Amino acid sequence: MGRAFEFRKERKFKRWSKMSKVFTRLGKEIVTAVKVGGPDPDSNPKLRTVMQNAKGAAMPKDRIEAAIKRASNKDQSNYEEVVYEGYAPHGVAILVEASTDNINRTVANVRHYFTKGGGSLGTSGSVSFMFDHKAVFRFPIGEHDMEELELELIDFGLEDIDENEGEIFIYTEFEDFGNMQKALEDKNIEVTSGDFQRFPTTTVELTEEQEEEVNKMIERMEDDDDVNNVYHNIA
Repeated sequence: MGRAFEFRKERKFKRWSKMSKVFTRLGKEIVTAVKVGGPDPDSNPKLRTVMQNAKGAAMPKDRIEAAIKRASNKDQSNYEEVVYEGYAPHGVAILVEASTDNINRTVANVRHYFTKGGGSLGTSGSVSFMFDHKAVFRFPIGEHDMEELELELIDFGLEDIDENEGEIFIYTEFEDFGNMQKALEDKNIEVTSGDFQRFPTTTVELTEEQEEEVNKMIERMEDDDDVNNVYHNIA
């Protein structure tokens, strides 16, 4: 994954530094998981994963429990996960993942960010084909042997394994998320986070000034409470 991975990781950590936004996003993910599979993490793998992610992001335990309790209330709105696609200036493909309880509000905001930034909101499928959708797990390297772990996990969908700054990163196809999650649990590996990311299959080269222009548009999107992730194909 190389450079694309490092760039995505840098932007992800920068985004996660805005802790209040992170906790809001995780709270919505907890609500969605509970609405789908119930409040018991032992019987709800999606909720287990979100709770692991919340723990890895240092979300306070009482906030996690409050989100689960809130989600169990029938009056609590559910959140719909939506993806918006379009182009920034200079031919940069943009893919926006959001979760919202008001589709009209969210699409209006995202369209505004595209327009204000000199880009355009496209239709479904207009740029998604330019990105690979992968499941990514990370956990401390500890006493794990990378080669041995690779051999043990290849039958569960492992595509790539990487080590960076004392953590192991596991990559699988989107559809193999559940298989890999179960395999890691069966091996008693405590995952720091397990989520989905998108990696560009082709990239575009920009000047420093052009990249700054596009990044301003991306930052506006990332500041929106409904937006979870913004992906692009800048080299």
